[in-house]
Amino acid sequence: MYNVTLQSKKLEKLQTLTETTVGGNMSHKNKLIMVITMLFGGFFGLLNETLLTTALPSIMKDFKIEYTQVQWLTTAFLLMNGIVIPLSAMIIQRYTTRQVFMSAIAIFFIGTIIAGFSPNFTVLLIGRIVQAMGSGIMMPLMMTTILDVFEPHERGKYMGTFGLVIGLAPAIGPTLSGYLVEYFDWRSLFHVVAPIAALTFIASLKFVRNVGTNRKTPIDVLSVTLSILGFGGLLYGTSSISRDGWNDPVVLTTVIGGVILVALFIIRQTKLPMPLLDFGVFKNKEFAIGIIIMAFTMISMIGSETILPMFVQNIMKESALQSGLILLPGAIVMAIMSIISGFLYEKFGAKILGVIGMLIVVITTSFFIVMNGETSSGLLATIYAIRMIGIALGLMPLMTHTMNQLTREMNAHGSSMTNTVQQIAASIGTAVLITIMSQVAKSFKPDMSDYKGMNQKEMGIKIQHDALLSGYHGAFWFAVSISAISLLCVFMLKSKRKQTIEKA
Repeated sequence: MYNVTLQSKKLEKLQTLTETTVGGNMSHKNKLIMVITMLFGGFFGLLNETLLTTALPSIMKDFKIEYTQVQWLTTAFLLMNGIVIPLSAMIIQRYTTRQVFMSAIAIFFIGTIIAGFSPNFTVLLIGRIVQAMGSGIMMPLMMTTILDVFEPHERGKYMGTFGLVIGLAPAIGPTLSGYLVEYFDWRSLFHVVAPIAALTFIASLKFVRNVGTNRKTPIDVLSVTLSILGFGGLLYGTSSISRDGWNDPVVLTTVIGGVILVALFIIRQTKLPMPLLDFGVFKNKEFAIGIIIMAFTMISMIGSETILPMFVQNIMKESALQSGLILLPGAIVMAIMSIISGFLYEKFGAKILGVIGMLIVVITTSFFIVMNGETSSGLLATIYAIRMIGIALGLMPLMTHTMNQLTREMNAHGSSMTNTVQQIAASIGTAVLITIMSQVAKSFKPDMSDYKGMNQKEMGIKIQHDALLSGYHGAFWFAVSISAISLLCVFMLKSKRKQTIEKA
């Protein structure tokens, strides 16, 4: 009887777990080719987040629509990403690496084709949503794959390459978009990406292997519903604050409703034996600290990146294209430093690099507080590039260190949690900084002695300029404060030496 029961349990376990190729069984060459193939697909998935930025006016003209409609092409893309990412842990565990990646690329390709040949705005929007369904799963999948195929001591340099993708792709989107739209039309943005997606799919047939272990986790319908409505509502609400303000009924409803539903989602997960997203990862103190630092860093980084182009255009009186070019060197520097920081992590660990990186971020962000209309574009570009060196040193090693705290079985949940928190933090950071900027500008009280000798019109223009400048400075003060908190939190991490002693 005992043997029968034992065999039954073994059979049940085999039905639950689907054994796949473990990273250790692959040659180093095959690992590299596989990861490069997936990073290539992920690069173009991320590129599409910002690819339409400079094409929106052309789309408005072609379809004869208003800005309130066309901005949905960006909002819907980010919203769908935010819905898919929290579900990614369940998807990655239920299906094989090949199934998930090839499906994601195929869906992304279909969405690109729909958008590229769309006869009207509605079809174009549907194409963008389908694109986002495919691209949303790529980031968590790539991170999980790197963690599965490489040992902890190898992960630094490959996570650095992952950092290159997430840093460079969104940054070059507006520049590439501006070039293609100027010499062709907005449809060329999709016509260029479609064949690349197709080639990536073909390459994945040969080079992408199944790694990790699949678990046929049951799909909890209530959890899926709470996740979609909760994270979707929260992201929509926070992303709408910059446009509609906190007092808008829709914003308030979606933000408050989103928070409540996310809270219910978390409670639900803690009670399930096999949760959709396992919040048990936060039981590891080092992982929890890492996530907190990443969240604060994303608030400061993305919030500042949203405010800076506005500052360049409204205070420095530069064009939208020029503002993008000023920030582009910083994105390139971050991409390069992400790779370098991966190698440095293997030697020094995350704590030392994090302290140096976040100290650079605090110092360079402080410079933004004293900027004005006389600040040169070259100086701003240089300071911003140095700041991005700090971000790369602080963020990428921290991401590797945080994920190294988990077992392989928890990789999918860890990567899904990391990407979810980063996306929410980025959305909140943008909303908070823009709100601070607006409120400080509104409460500006001019010293009339500064405007002596000006006529009424000149005085009005100058007061408006100074009020706006004070608003930007207020937002940057907040960014400095958040960066300083990140720096203090880094000191709570274990040093590389202490971790080595504990493992020994």
